[in-house]
Amino acid sequence: MNPTQQPKKPIVLIVEDEPLIRLLAVEFIEEAGFDVIEAANADIAVSILETRMDIRIVFTDIDMPGSLDGMKLAAAVRDRWPPIQIVIVSGRGRHHDLTLPDRAIFFDKPYDIGAITATLHQMAAAPTAR
Repeated sequence: MNPTQQPKKPIVLIVEDEPLIRLLAVEFIEEAGFDVIEAANADIAVSILETRMDIRIVFTDIDMPGSLDGMKLAAAVRDRWPPIQIVIVSGRGRHHDLTLPDRAIFFDKPYDIGAITATLHQMAAAPTAR
């Protein structure tokens, strides 16, 4: 690497249909040192994932309009792009019957920014072979 080049920041794909909540997530995740790509629903997120090979983490809400909700998106990510880390969030609280994909982490809304930031840094530090 050229000494004048900055190392690339890990990329987080934020999938959230509520614009203000998505903006909050974008702001605190960028402030934590990540680059961000936004998607307003899971269908858009899948299209992005099909064309980008540099996404390290998907940060998705559960409840969204479209053909996939956040849980189905997380399952699709785990199936099609296994190295990608997954953070699932919901404002409805964690249901006892909620089954997360392997290695996915769940957070309630409102966001605990410190806990989410720490988790994102741990996930970004994990080795990947995408």
